[in-house]
Amino acid sequence: QVQLVESGGGLVQAGGSLSVSCAANGRTFGSYAMGWFRQAPGKEREFVAAISASGRTTRYIDSVKGRFTTSRDNAKNTVDLQMNSLKPEDTAVYYCAASRSGFVTTSMAQYDYWGQGTQVTVSS
Repeated sequence: QVQLVESGGGLVQAGGSLSVSCAANGRTFGSYAMGWFRQAPGKEREFVAAISASGRTTRYIDSVKGRFTTSRDNAKNTVDLQMNSLKPEDTAVYYCAASRSGFVTTSMAQYDYWGQGTQVTVSS
């Protein structure tokens, strides 16, 4: 069982930056791939970014490429999502998730554990 807790959301103006973090318990964090998803009001949850268990492979949705970066520290059991050049359309609740596969995947069904989410609001 893995418990995930996100932090770092908030309100930022368009063009600004924000970082959200996800802390995990347990000694097996380094074996999980980690993903970031978001859900805007009235919309379905969507994939944003993912990082493999080793941290060597990442994947991003096209709309955030070049603006968002995900990284992890397996010694600290944390994964971060650095968001730059934020746009109002990035406004959503951001969730981190863990996949036992260890491999980067964009499919929600491949993630076994989810955090509670953190709100990111970008004002225009």
